[in-house]
Amino acid sequence: MATVNPRRGYILGLTAYVIWGLFPLYFKAIQNVPSLEIIVHRALWSAVFGAALLLVWKHPGWLRELRANPKRLAVLALSGLLIASNWLVYVWAVNHERMLEAALGYYINPLINVLLGLLLLGERLRRLQWLAVGLAAAGVAQQVWQLGSLPWVSLVLALTFGFYGLIRKQAPVAALPGLVAETWLLLPLTIGWLLWNPAAMSSQGEFWSTPEALWLIAAGPITLIPLVCFNAAARHLPYATLGFLQYIAPTLVLILAVAVFGERFDPSKLLAFICIWAGLALYSVDAWLTLRKRG
Repeated sequence: MATVNPRRGYILGLTAYVIWGLFPLYFKAIQNVPSLEIIVHRALWSAVFGAALLLVWKHPGWLRELRANPKRLAVLALSGLLIASNWLVYVWAVNHERMLEAALGYYINPLINVLLGLLLLGERLRRLQWLAVGLAAAGVAQQVWQLGSLPWVSLVLALTFGFYGLIRKQAPVAALPGLVAETWLLLPLTIGWLLWNPAAMSSQGEFWSTPEALWLIAAGPITLIPLVCFNAAARHLPYATLGFLQYIAPTLVLILAVAVFGERFDPSKLLAFICIWAGLALYSVDAWLTLRKRG
């Protein structure tokens, strides 16, 4: 059994969440490429680099096990569509000055997970969890009142990622083989899209001599590196600790949105964030108290 090394776990976990938090810098570098085309290439190059990585970082028997469980393949196909949808909305949000909404969505996500557990898994919420979900609902309701419409970017990101995690529980496959299988199952759609869209930027021969081409190819390792770090960190840290680290990514997105890309953080948005942050604080206190009782 491998030795647990908390220091290594923290370094790997922080690396994963910092990379995820800095993703907007990458997508801004290729903002001239349409969002859907970026996602097509992200899935394609993730499949290619993931397959290469599996040759080095072996997971014995995972492919044989998937072949023996066709239902598990169907679940991974569905989860692949969900994560691709999440990627698409996120890229669109970054490249259309909606990064604050994207950050809000990922702050909401842990509370959406609690709600999905209640509605779909029959889990019972503790008092602090009810208060946390209520505060998140208040934050969303405040945005509806201010904007006159649902903050759809935030909700779609939170819901697609929430359902993605829920569905992946139905197909217990390790993180890297699972992502590789998801991207492989998306290949018919990605290749079909490229063939049926000859006017796409990446379908032009001259495109592959531009810097954007290298950035698109880099989507594979850029997607996989934080996943590998996260997967390794999970071996050295309690999952609850990783849960607390997850707030790093949306915080970095929030800072980039305001300090680097000049998005307005007006009082109405601040109030929504305060509601969500208060909900997350209660959620974190509840998780800490629960861990103490179990300890």
